[in-house]
Amino acid sequence: MASISSSPLSLMSFNVSSNFNTSSSLLNPFSQKHQPSKNRKPKHHQIACTSNDTNQNSPKEQEQKASPRRNVLIGLGGLYGATTFTNNNSLAFGAPVPIPDLTSCVVPPIELPDDIKKIDPPISCCPPFSSDIIDFKFPTFNKLRVRPAAQLVNDDYFAKYNKALELMRALPDDDPRSFYQQANIHCAYCVGGYTQKGYDVELQVHNSWLFLPFHRWYLYFYERILGSLINDPTFAIPFWNWDAPDGMQIPSIFTNPNSSLYDPRRNPTHQPPTIVDLNYNRKNDNPATNPSAEEQIKINLTWMHKQMISNSKTNRQFLGSPYRGGDTPFKGAGSLENIPHTPIHIWTGDPRQPHGEDMGHFYAAGRDPLFYAHHANVDRMWSVWKTLGKKRKDFTDPDWLESEFLFYDENKNLVKVKVKDSANDRKLGYVYQDVDIPWIKYKSKPSRRVKSKDKNKSTRKLVDKFPIVLDSVVSIIVKRPKKSRNSKEKEDEEEILVIDGIEYDNKTEVKFDVIVNDEDDKVIGGENTEFAGSYVSVLHVHDHGKNKKKKNNNNIVTCLRLGLTDLLEDLKAEDDDSIVVTLIPRYGDVKISGIKIELED
Repeated sequence: MASISSSPLSLMSFNVSSNFNTSSSLLNPFSQKHQPSKNRKPKHHQIACTSNDTNQNSPKEQEQKASPRRNVLIGLGGLYGATTFTNNNSLAFGAPVPIPDLTSCVVPPIELPDDIKKIDPPISCCPPFSSDIIDFKFPTFNKLRVRPAAQLVNDDYFAKYNKALELMRALPDDDPRSFYQQANIHCAYCVGGYTQKGYDVELQVHNSWLFLPFHRWYLYFYERILGSLINDPTFAIPFWNWDAPDGMQIPSIFTNPNSSLYDPRRNPTHQPPTIVDLNYNRKNDNPATNPSAEEQIKINLTWMHKQMISNSKTNRQFLGSPYRGGDTPFKGAGSLENIPHTPIHIWTGDPRQPHGEDMGHFYAAGRDPLFYAHHANVDRMWSVWKTLGKKRKDFTDPDWLESEFLFYDENKNLVKVKVKDSANDRKLGYVYQDVDIPWIKYKSKPSRRVKSKDKNKSTRKLVDKFPIVLDSVVSIIVKRPKKSRNSKEKEDEEEILVIDGIEYDNKTEVKFDVIVNDEDDKVIGGENTEFAGSYVSVLHVHDHGKNKKKKNNNNIVTCLRLGLTDLLEDLKAEDDDSIVVTLIPRYGDVKISGIKIELED
């Protein structure tokens, strides 16, 4: 098994240029040159995955790089239109996402469980208000804090963490350092509690390039508050090591009902020694038919390889799609956020609760101490990802670097932080314990030895017009922008399958699987190469209350981006003109507006 340490050299640098394909295509037949707008009013556009919303090149460079052969769309209509793309192109010259408008904070419109309704004071995502905001300054420290793998900690560590969390829980609810308020941070930023300051549009940190930086900052202040409560500046929170076999169950330190780390609102059938399912399908959770522990571990390791290597060769693939000041949210999640982050939320939450509380709904997720260990491993994956190849570098786009959040620190100061200051974990004073990384070479395998070349043999329903309502299994023949690419071309550009205009009600959960070049008589599992990925959502609410007359105000419109380069190599399909994409609905009502393949730098 491979082990990768977070070396200073691999983690210190993030200032590397990354250019995205800005080509035109059938997606935008009315493309034209746009100038930056001096008006910062929000542009409410719906298309999330178009490659021109990246701000990685100048307008002239973008125009020069455009090429119709590089971006092929199957399906016009529905959400795709000239007005939509005018707005989208203008947003390519946007602004950083500003701090939240604290005066606009609202209680999200959620039907809460009876026991939470009885909490006094009533639930509210909104933090204590302060108009005194200070700028973040990097901490000084004598040595780095080391965040340990939760399954490896000793009794002394458990006692220290248990005491720190006891003290945090004992703080008054109106204390911004209290566990009540720490949990509400996730509620405010993640279920529509805030608008962006200066824009009448929701602030949302999921499903975009803000996901990893926001949660890194969240854990940073949570950890410092805990350390200050026990007067131990070296205290570091643990990470749930779900990417390795010995960490693929809920860590025992979180399962003692008498400890402050326990949460009763977890799935009772998923307690240790049950192995976590990193691409969990709640509609197909049957102990009698679930894979054995050994099989589930192998499938999990395959998913880790897919999401950390095959589906994350560019920063946009891994970190998520650009989301700028004035943008409507849900531009598109990165590979790690989609899987395994989201399925673990759902797997952990309690299905006996109305909304899968605590972990199964973003308003309540922060109420489970396991949430912070889960996100510590998500954060660890960000650091590991940068060691996996020379192109795996953070964005240099100023709209990413200069985006801002607000957090209370251990001294009750309201602190303004920027994304750029979160990019290096060592500068924030911590690293992760070195543990084995067994998924590095754990590649998936094709379900068959010989690929069928006849795309017309499939007996499944073939569609060629969009939008579609995904209420049954469908297959789509999607043309490739270029076949038989050489090794340099593959190194320079990743071939990306884009499922665009994924639209659904934010009050429902959605999951569908994406299979490439399968055969009708084959059962494709997560261990197979043909299983390209899944789209999966955690319950959101983002009706901010100011646009109630707007049509489809509760709808999320987003996209899914999946890497094809490794997949097509393994299926020996690199010389094919097209691929067959099969969409398999698992649960939830969802509409899809188009499918395309593009090449991304």
